[in-house]
Amino acid sequence: MNKTKEIPELNVGVVGHIDHGKTTLLSKLTGKFTDTHSEELKRGITIKLGYAETTIYKDKDNYNNKGKGEPIRYISFIDAPGHEMLMATMLSGAAIIDAAILVISAQEGIKPQTREHFMALQARKLKNIIIVQNKIDLVSKEKVLENYKEIKNFVKGTIAENAPVIPVSAQQEINVDKIFEALTKLEIPEKNKDADPIFLIARSFDINRPGTEIKNLHGGVLGGILKQGSLKVGDEIEIKPGLTMKKQNQITYKALNAKILSLHKGNNSVEIVTPGASISIETSLDPFLAKTDQLNSSLAAKKGTLPEPTNRVKVKYELFKELMGLQSNAKVEPIKTKEMLMINVDSKISIGSVEKILNNEIEMLLNIPIIALKNSNLGIARNINNHWRLIGYGEVV
Repeated sequence: MNKTKEIPELNVGVVGHIDHGKTTLLSKLTGKFTDTHSEELKRGITIKLGYAETTIYKDKDNYNNKGKGEPIRYISFIDAPGHEMLMATMLSGAAIIDAAILVISAQEGIKPQTREHFMALQARKLKNIIIVQNKIDLVSKEKVLENYKEIKNFVKGTIAENAPVIPVSAQQEINVDKIFEALTKLEIPEKNKDADPIFLIARSFDINRPGTEIKNLHGGVLGGILKQGSLKVGDEIEIKPGLTMKKQNQITYKALNAKILSLHKGNNSVEIVTPGASISIETSLDPFLAKTDQLNSSLAAKKGTLPEPTNRVKVKYELFKELMGLQSNAKVEPIKTKEMLMINVDSKISIGSVEKILNNEIEMLLNIPIIALKNSNLGIARNINNHWRLIGYGEVV
């Protein structure tokens, strides 16, 4: 029996500064390393969004992922990159999570990217947050307590003011069970299961091994999150913007149509999916069209329900008071007309110029078209010293 269908599900992003132990922590929570790309293993940092999942069991008062006791929650984790150069990818991750674990090293404390990632969570209006104070085995008890006070001051007056702070050594597996317990206490956000389905594509794959016979080939696979509605095996879907094509130096997009051949949640095959954990969809697409993430940041939905891609978008926005990605915090300057900004809508990133400003609304002309779904949350970043820095958040009008 597929237990994951019967228990609450949650998407949890793991965020924080580079080298604070996010990927190691995830390996202890799930038994899987999310750095599965050779370039990531070589460089030792998470470049693309990594995925892993686990089922949490309760055995009397003990929480585990070893199958002991009763299964009480299914968690899919998304490992977001901590490196400042990869902030755009981190924002993509923030678009598809319901909760977050913010990892802070007891050795180093709160770093610029810790602040910036926390701002990204605020931009997404995320209230489900657990703070993990990692690497406690590498410092003195006094240093741990000092670091704890720093964390509490950092979150005072924010969405995470009452978030649990759990002292952990991921490497030594100290207090990992306390993280499992905290994950079971998080509120499951309400999702609209009756609306038209919208699937955010975060990854796309060709899963066939070289030399596979044609009769044994699998169709292109899409990985991501169902934002609303439900999908079932046999449904016809449309993918927009879809395939990127370049012709005579002009970039165009081609929407793709496909049939859902199978649905997977972790290692389990299912017939129908509703909003919850991350899922993968095997489609009737030529696997060549899905390989190497060619379709990531597109949306999939029932045919005829998505608007056409657009280069013009109107955004209702709010700016942060300070820039958090720098060593010393600087004031966020007002947005100006003709300024170039980066926005992240659902899981799509685009850059464009500000054409009009009226009160707290801007109209932008984008270089890369997006599917502008009304009320979608977005992050807004500005190029400062050749780095995109998060300056605010908003929603599509």
